[in-house]
Amino acid sequence: MKKFITRLFILIAVLIAALYITDTDYLIKAVRTIYAKGYSTAYLEDYKEFDNEVVENGMPQPWPSHEAYNSVKETDALVDYHKSTGTVAYVIIKNDSVWFENYYDGFDKNSKTNSFSMAKSYVSGLLGKAISDGYIKSLDQPVGEFFPEFSEGLAAQMTVGDLSSMASGTNWDEKYYSPLSITTRAYFDDDLEKVILGLKVVNEPGQSYKYASGDTQLLAMVIEKATGKKLYDYLTESFWKPLGSENSTLWQVDSEAHDLVKAYCCIASNAKDFARFGKLYKDHGKWNGKQVLDSAFVAKSLIPRFAESPQYGYGWWLQKRGDKSFFMMRGHLGQYVIVEPTDNVIIVRLGHQKSPDADTQIFSDDISVYIEEAYKMLSDAPKTQP
Repeated sequence: MKKFITRLFILIAVLIAALYITDTDYLIKAVRTIYAKGYSTAYLEDYKEFDNEVVENGMPQPWPSHEAYNSVKETDALVDYHKSTGTVAYVIIKNDSVWFENYYDGFDKNSKTNSFSMAKSYVSGLLGKAISDGYIKSLDQPVGEFFPEFSEGLAAQMTVGDLSSMASGTNWDEKYYSPLSITTRAYFDDDLEKVILGLKVVNEPGQSYKYASGDTQLLAMVIEKATGKKLYDYLTESFWKPLGSENSTLWQVDSEAHDLVKAYCCIASNAKDFARFGKLYKDHGKWNGKQVLDSAFVAKSLIPRFAESPQYGYGWWLQKRGDKSFFMMRGHLGQYVIVEPTDNVIIVRLGHQKSPDADTQIFSDDISVYIEEAYKMLSDAPKTQP
């Protein structure tokens, strides 16, 4: 037994040494925080396992309750779907009032959960804010003016607008379940800037859409360098406080030492505070009559940049369904803020899983369920209600 234990410790030591030698020691953190806990990928409350910075809220502005608040029950199909996908929050906001809300699995209206890629919409919004604040010239400003690593060859053509619209042309590979992918490395590495500055531009930027979390991360680094502010502080002053968020929130950082936000993901908040950003864009950048974000930037964000990729603008997903046009924030495992501006409807869903077809089509079936069942519920409301 002593020999076995000794050999086991030697084997473990050799494996750890090999990870450091091959620069894959981030896997140690991955095993400790994710895989050893029985998960195969990031999960809703994993923010508790990482370093975070606080995004403070100011004077809370609670959402008003609609006069038909919770007067209609969820459809049977929606109840079943919530159970099968592990929904933790489902909220319908109609005419800027909470029309329906429900929470599940021990979560409540103030519970924090990881937003994952919904954070990309905030980062794109912060780009618009940095432009209107005069820190960044325009969407056409070259990234190489901020990071000389991207100032030669094809990389010299890459602009901040390319990063926001997922058109950088880099060699980023978006894989969530491979432990050796750059996506996994970025999630667990304690020096995220080093990872991002190692990217190579292999295709001409600005020519086509390719979803890449690295684009958002590099954009965040540009915004920080341009403004001289930490992104979590810039979010606080630009949106979180002005929009009257009811709770402070957390934004994961790579480590205490480097203090760089994981900008492509990892804002931990609640459904109704996430919904505020959808309302801001629905209202053309205004909040309570004040122009918080430039309306021209908002409008540009909500139309496709590339005709062959109508599903994406600048930081927002876009979908036409019949005569309705939705724009949405989307995150890993099925985190959604879905907005239909003509109907003045916002639908928020947070949960543990998305539908199994998520890797096979642009808009997975769960999105259809959350939209269609919400509209069925709205249609069941008493006709006298506004």
